[in-house]
Amino acid sequence: MTAPTAPGTRDAPISWPVWRLALVIAFGAFMSQLDTSVVNVGLDTIATDLRAGLDDAQWVANAYLIALGLSLPACGWLVRRYGAGPVWLASLAGFTLTSGLCALAGDIGWLVAFRVTQGLTAGLLLPAGQTVLGQAVGAHRLGRVMATLGIAVTLAPALGPALGGVLLHLGPWPWLFLVNLPLGALALYLGVRHVPRDRPAVRPASLDWPGLLLVAAGVPLLIYGLSAWGARGVFSGGSGGGFGGTLGPVAAGALALAAFARHTRRTTHPVLDLRLFANPAYAAATATAALTGAAMFGATLLFPLYFQLGRGAGVTGTGLALIPLGLGTALLLPVSGRLVDRFGGGIVSVYGGLAAVATTVPFALLRMDMNPAVVEGLLLLRGMALALAVTPAGIAAYQAVAPEQLADATTQVNILQRLGGALGGTVFAVVLTARLPLGVEGAFHAAFWWLTAASVLGLAGAVWLTAAQRRARSET
Repeated sequence: MTAPTAPGTRDAPISWPVWRLALVIAFGAFMSQLDTSVVNVGLDTIATDLRAGLDDAQWVANAYLIALGLSLPACGWLVRRYGAGPVWLASLAGFTLTSGLCALAGDIGWLVAFRVTQGLTAGLLLPAGQTVLGQAVGAHRLGRVMATLGIAVTLAPALGPALGGVLLHLGPWPWLFLVNLPLGALALYLGVRHVPRDRPAVRPASLDWPGLLLVAAGVPLLIYGLSAWGARGVFSGGSGGGFGGTLGPVAAGALALAAFARHTRRTTHPVLDLRLFANPAYAAATATAALTGAAMFGATLLFPLYFQLGRGAGVTGTGLALIPLGLGTALLLPVSGRLVDRFGGGIVSVYGGLAAVATTVPFALLRMDMNPAVVEGLLLLRGMALALAVTPAGIAAYQAVAPEQLADATTQVNILQRLGGALGGTVFAVVLTARLPLGVEGAFHAAFWWLTAASVLGLAGAVWLTAAQRRARSET
């Protein structure tokens, strides 16, 4: 199923219990997404208080990122084994508990260890929550409900830097983690009351341990290597960190994923079912999600640098300046979800892609000292464009599969979006690093032209998705 199939179901009402469930799941997603951007603001403070070097403190962020990639591949099997609701509740409880442990860490080693366990639990929250919602509403109403989850996912990174700055102003760094305790307790209370805990009727095959080890090594190595390559290039004058520090993990991760793909073809019950890509609509939707992920999540590295290096803003000022970007996305996501349910994700993503290109080009043309009101207005419009470009592609992927395949689909889309974001961030950072010695304004213009090119690729994917959905409808 790639689009609404019956006119009578396009605008089918969604009951309050389903909306309530969506809000609870979105609350959990908001927590996990908020944590990343909140903690990153405090790395320098953490390094100072724990008497560690900034390179050591950077592992507070890197360990979390790697652990997210480790747990994601196991989500599909865990959902098939225990049910989406129980997995979501367990991951939320684990995330809350490990947040408290992070706040109690007495040195940088313990903090990094606790961040690993926190990341392992947080990696399950979003795909398990998406599976809960998909099972609750059905494909023809998925757009409106998934858009609620998207609001939380996009608002959290926008609000995180500002919240992190406020917490550090009011108290010591453990408050960056302690803030999760009351939020987690409330989310758990609501989850126990409202999240269904149905167990699967059929037990899945035993866990594909070789496949899990390959993909669980490949995904985090590739994400970490790409992210570190881009970040080190910008912040260390373009040195890139050497083969062992960045290109080594990239190569090892790519080899592990290639071995996983080969292993999957020979396995009856793989940990991730890559046979879903035989569905043309699903393949087009996931490709579009990855490409738009590069344009959206990759730009999360570029825009903060734009304000800090190009416009002289501090950390808190940068966080406040970026709020319109997340706000624009959050404002338009409910409309985006309704449009997806009515017209399909492909055509909505096409119009979003066009708008994303149109709102990125001005940053590649205009001067760095342009009026702040113009900058904030462009960010607001770009956020609205992303609401139409990114989320519909992911929803289209979930609509394209059968209900029993949803756990694999949510896992795969999340992995590909993370990989796309890491690759996009790396490309933009490398371009920026190469051009900075020639002038800040020219460097950012070049980087924004590359961001425009990434947006054009996302638009091309949306056109492919639209064509695949039309073919699927003509065959039914």
